[in-house]
Amino acid sequence: MTTKLLLTLPMLAALPLAAQQTVVLAIGGHAGDMEVSAGAALARASRMGAKVVLLHLTLGENGHPRTSAADYAKQKREEAELAAKALGGEARFGLWTDASLRAGKETEEFVAQVIKDVKATHIITHWKNSIHPDHEAAYVIANHAALLAAVSGWKGVRSIVYAENWEDPEGFQPYLFVDTTADMDAWRKAVQCYEFLRGGVSAFPYLQFYEGLSMVRGAQARKRNAVAFDIDPMGKRRVAEVWP
Repeated sequence: MTTKLLLTLPMLAALPLAAQQTVVLAIGGHAGDMEVSAGAALARASRMGAKVVLLHLTLGENGHPRTSAADYAKQKREEAELAAKALGGEARFGLWTDASLRAGKETEEFVAQVIKDVKATHIITHWKNSIHPDHEAAYVIANHAALLAAVSGWKGVRSIVYAENWEDPEGFQPYLFVDTTADMDAWRKAVQCYEFLRGGVSAFPYLQFYEGLSMVRGAQARKRNAVAFDIDPMGKRRVAEVWP
């Protein structure tokens, strides 16, 4: 039986060196992905003293039914900057267009450089299975980039966790729970910087879904609100010194 763990991001970041700052890098396929799925946990991390960086590999500019991709790209970049500020973090942007993201040398080296530039200690990204190829690509890119960063000099990444996204459900199992009870207002302020979160762009009720999900995960964690993450199966192990 897998033991569920109630952890906060600072607890995940038990620093081996006291002088090394906790830096949480959230890598999303589109602007808005990490804010809506992991934003409350990012707000908490910032509030607890961590540096928070959101890297949007694409802007997700093809998702508006009435606005051109060029105009929506400009709008989403502005929205992403405001949302990052509301979470206490900063926004960075990839070079790729919506639905064009692919794992490979160019994308992985780009992200590896960001990891090294910001000195990321913890990475949040998409789960590996998704209905959106940009999300699946982000998972592969983030993991390969962390390895590239390590072999080229930055060995400070100590965890990679995967956010719970309604588009990435297959095989996702909540494993790490972050108490976000005190951070929901910051999360709401951040996500509502995006038009698609306020309504009118997509038929999917993003705000209601993730608010409800935070209460479900909170109940499981015995908190009012929580965000859940999964980790790679190899990390799901307990070593019993005495059994039974």
